[in-house]
Amino acid sequence: MSAVIMSTIAVPVAKAGAVGRVARHQLGATPAQLGKGNGMKVQMSRWKGMDEDISDDQQDIARGRGMVDSKFQGGFGLGGTQNAVMSSSDYISDGYKDLSHMDTEEFYISEAFMDKMTVHIAKNFMDLPRIKVPLILGVWGGKGQGKTFQTTLVCAKLGVQPIIMSAGELESGNAGEPAKLIRQRYREASDIVKKGKMSTLFINDLDAGAGRMGGATQYTVNNQMVNATLMNLADNPTNVQLPGQYQVEEIPRVPVIATGNDFSTLYAPLIRDGRMEKFYWSPTFEDRVGVACGIFKADGVNAQDVEVLVRTFDGQSIDFFGALRARVYDDKVRSWIKEVGIDAMGSYLINPSKDKGKVSFEPPRMSLDILLQYGKMLESEQENVKRVQLADAYLDGAVLAGEGGSSNTQQSMLLS
Repeated sequence: MSAVIMSTIAVPVAKAGAVGRVARHQLGATPAQLGKGNGMKVQMSRWKGMDEDISDDQQDIARGRGMVDSKFQGGFGLGGTQNAVMSSSDYISDGYKDLSHMDTEEFYISEAFMDKMTVHIAKNFMDLPRIKVPLILGVWGGKGQGKTFQTTLVCAKLGVQPIIMSAGELESGNAGEPAKLIRQRYREASDIVKKGKMSTLFINDLDAGAGRMGGATQYTVNNQMVNATLMNLADNPTNVQLPGQYQVEEIPRVPVIATGNDFSTLYAPLIRDGRMEKFYWSPTFEDRVGVACGIFKADGVNAQDVEVLVRTFDGQSIDFFGALRARVYDDKVRSWIKEVGIDAMGSYLINPSKDKGKVSFEPPRMSLDILLQYGKMLESEQENVKRVQLADAYLDGAVLAGEGGSSNTQQSMLLS
């Protein structure tokens, strides 16, 4: 009987300070002296990018294309397994908004707004003994008063990375989807906190997505679950589970900031004091002047003229002055259209060639007289909307011209 002689193959061990080149199949368990803990670097195989796990799996799949025999890569062309099914941008949340590029020094931030948000965010990241800190800050007030923009400016000022949701995401054709999305976005914000950066879940126009706007508003299962989910977040901010996951996992607490116009339309238990801290935002005259000065800063309008402008249009919201500035550009745009021609306008605006370049023209002169003139034009359009309500006449019955009536809208404006 022949004897089988077993031989032991010794794997060479790298000396201190040297780099060991060991094939992957030769390493059952990595010796301690080859570990990175000893200050040594080991290149285990030619798949260096995968060994160090420097990227996501989808990118690793694409990186390995052509490095193994084709028989091990199922399918050919776009259907092959060597093609990544997701790009790196697919891993970025739709709610992620990068504020690092925003220069907060160019814009006005209300001291009252800054104080309220700063205190709320700080309290939620503090461990205060036997203190029940409301998780949600509800900023509500009139339309066009800059609630969302002020919130964004404060987040940029404080270095807070918000995860943003809009009112349109609070309803879906699938029952339970909005509630699941809220939990997902909250956990995304919590992951940012876990990495050492402040974050917040920012919900725009909460009342428009989850409130009841009169008796004719349909109250759906998703409305109900959105209110219930936000209540659950406020009660258990460190234990937020996704559907189908029931393990108890404590996550960092994340403050929630919601804007809206009328929070009385929301479910009353949601807006109670223990869950939501309410802040009514009504900008003062100084706040309105400060924001308007930021709007017209690039146009060289001095603070005295801005103050006169704000006093003249005292009943208008803050966004009125942004619309006023955009309206002044109408004459410049109109003259540019005449210059290039209506037929050739599209070739300049959509994918212009290199010889045409981007559209540019001298900014219009903005004096107080010009701004007052255009401001009056905007106000007259607002008055027409309020005064000429054609729907009232059309819905009452078949309104035809006949002997005494008129289908001429210009005459309708004169008669009203």
